[in-house]
Amino acid sequence: MKPLRVTPAHGRGGARLYVALPSGRTLAWYDRDTGRVSLLAEGRREEVLTALAPYVTGPLTVGPPPVPSAADLARLALHPDDDLAPNRPGEALHAELDGAPAPWRLRADPRREALIALQRTGEELEGLERTGWRVLHCVPLAGGRRPDFLDHVLIGPAGVLTVRTVPSRNRRFRLDAAASVVRRAVHDAERASQALATGARACLAVVGATRVDGAAPNDLLLLRDGTAATVLAGLEGLLKPADVESLYASARDRHTWLRVP
Repeated sequence: MKPLRVTPAHGRGGARLYVALPSGRTLAWYDRDTGRVSLLAEGRREEVLTALAPYVTGPLTVGPPPVPSAADLARLALHPDDDLAPNRPGEALHAELDGAPAPWRLRADPRREALIALQRTGEELEGLERTGWRVLHCVPLAGGRRPDFLDHVLIGPAGVLTVRTVPSRNRRFRLDAAASVVRRAVHDAERASQALATGARACLAVVGATRVDGAAPNDLLLLRDGTAATVLAGLEGLLKPADVESLYASARDRHTWLRVP
């Protein structure tokens, strides 16, 4: 008998391992965050647990898959073209730069610096998922002659937050000289509030700055490199886990954002 295959989930769901027959049929999956093995074939329990043994850390619970919630059903009903969850940080810039010729000037393409900043912020925000947050990147908005996007949307215990990323590599960033960026960050939150029919808070993520001068206005959270977990941990809890999942299911649907001007 050929051994079972154990493979990680694709994309950002890498905390889940799937156990399958050589033919590709899935028998179970193991969620590392919860320590649960969801078993699809009860008769294969021992084989599944043997295959997972090298990857297991801590105690296990084994049982049938949980009954899908309303948010799960909404997600499963989404057409892949309408699901924003797979978007990478800076997804739109990836598309632009993939077709761009190699730079021939001494001056670097500012889009590449912007993409690096978006990736750094995105990676930090994705690390919050273990504490109950959900994150989307490069959320497309309707309206206007040029495509417009929210850099990142966070949904979690402290509510809905929009994060606009500003690259400032090896430079000093002055908030008093960045009034237009601050206004756009606040406007991002207003648009998210309209789309999701709930309050949203604006965040500005300054990436790579040697120093940040000035105080952020009261309606703006300021994030610097590596501070997201600390800043968000200090916010008041507003949403229960079921509310987070329900809002996330709505936010990942592209059509939710098409009605926002």
